[in-house]
Amino acid sequence: MQRVAIIGGGLGGLFTGALLSKEGFEVTVLEKNHTLGGGLQTFTRRGMRFETGMHILGGMREGGSIRRICDHLGVNLVLRPTDPDCMDEVTYLSDGKTYRIPEGREAFVNYMSREFPHEAAQIKAYVDAVYALADDVDLFWLRRGKDHLFAHSEQFLWAADELIAHYIHDKRLQDLLAYMNPMYGGVAGHTPAYIHALINVLYIEGPSRFVGGSQQLADALASVIRSHGGKVLTDAEVTHIDVTDHQVEQVVYRTRNGQSSVLAQQDLYISAIHPAILIPLCTEGAFPKSYRTRISEIPNTYSAFTLYIIFKENSFPYINHTCYLQDDDGMVWRHGEYIPENWPQGFMYMTPADSLTGQTYATKMIINCLMPFSVVQQWENTHVGHRGKDYEAWKQQHIEKVLNKMEQLYPDFRQQVDYVEASSPLTIRDYYHQPQGALYGMRKDCKNIMLSQVPIYTKVKNLLLTGQNINLHGICGVPLTAINTVEAIIGENKIVDQLTKDE
Repeated sequence: MQRVAIIGGGLGGLFTGALLSKEGFEVTVLEKNHTLGGGLQTFTRRGMRFETGMHILGGMREGGSIRRICDHLGVNLVLRPTDPDCMDEVTYLSDGKTYRIPEGREAFVNYMSREFPHEAAQIKAYVDAVYALADDVDLFWLRRGKDHLFAHSEQFLWAADELIAHYIHDKRLQDLLAYMNPMYGGVAGHTPAYIHALINVLYIEGPSRFVGGSQQLADALASVIRSHGGKVLTDAEVTHIDVTDHQVEQVVYRTRNGQSSVLAQQDLYISAIHPAILIPLCTEGAFPKSYRTRISEIPNTYSAFTLYIIFKENSFPYINHTCYLQDDDGMVWRHGEYIPENWPQGFMYMTPADSLTGQTYATKMIINCLMPFSVVQQWENTHVGHRGKDYEAWKQQHIEKVLNKMEQLYPDFRQQVDYVEASSPLTIRDYYHQPQGALYGMRKDCKNIMLSQVPIYTKVKNLLLTGQNINLHGICGVPLTAINTVEAIIGENKIVDQLTKDE
């Protein structure tokens, strides 16, 4: 039985730890926060539980890739499928037009073709191309294979907006087909087409949402680790990683009471935190200068300003799908920009589920508005709860901006709100330990794909990487990256073969 220490108890660290535990490894997870889960963690206000990052799940329907991984681990979740005839709703304020997008490949094509009949043939060609790109990634379907970025079709590394424009000429339709940008940090001219394809296929196949919050997934994965004799420690912030002769010798972490503890030497170490956070923790010189420079030069994705709303009882209807707002055409690729006079130009909002069926009224709402870290940079040296009056005033101004937009959709919206709280890119930075509050870690860039690809292996022989910065972020990419990391230890295709046998 080999001993493995995992630094970071977010989605990546927990999936990797659970898979290794099931393979017989003795796993210890060190998580700096009091609450486990990273983007899965929830918080409570006035008795209401709010998700902080993970709201929507693809791949969790019967036969879906992520569902198969969870079944393999014995993870059971309480989930509610979104409405099949409207998995997502997109509204444009410029003309008041709302598009109600159904799940399922054929239904998606048919709906878009009815709305844009002059583009019907091209819509089918575009969707066929998106599915072909997704089919080119064996791991996405949990198939045997060797995924290499440069062993795919030419379109694989096109920019996502270039892929859409290649097939679609109608400007509104081009915009509409990119509405999922907030799900993967899309940037015009930079986000690779394969990322756009994987995320869109994942959700077209049918999304689900947590009932009662995303913390259940973190807790379930932690239970898998503990049930196999492993440990999951919270309030355990790693402060130093001792590297000697290209080997990790020990890890020092600080407990909640401020005392330092040393984790006894392990056989392997896995970092599930941002590489730019990992490097300063290690002994100086542990990584070559070229590696440190490369990590520092990879741009991070944008961040977000988020509202958490509690409604007055029986006042706002429950909506069993995710809603997207756009001011007008052409804005979908610009949500990560910040123009004070017209921010936000669009956002995503949802009413989380409290029950599996039969919910008439929403109890709460989450509104997620993209925002670059530069907007709050003047307060970057402050800490939660101690940012000052100027920051609180700025935050309130931006709450009002978002509520004003909601009132354009729902004229009496403010009258239905009982309580509202907001988080900024600073909150994401401090709770997720992400540089610049990056929602999706490092940005993948088709213009310089080699720069943005961080390998699992490092120059430190017994230190590997996992998590959203390695391949893809979120419920799509992180569990698949966990498989990559685990198979780097136990052997290629070992987990994939087990998942195939499970079917």
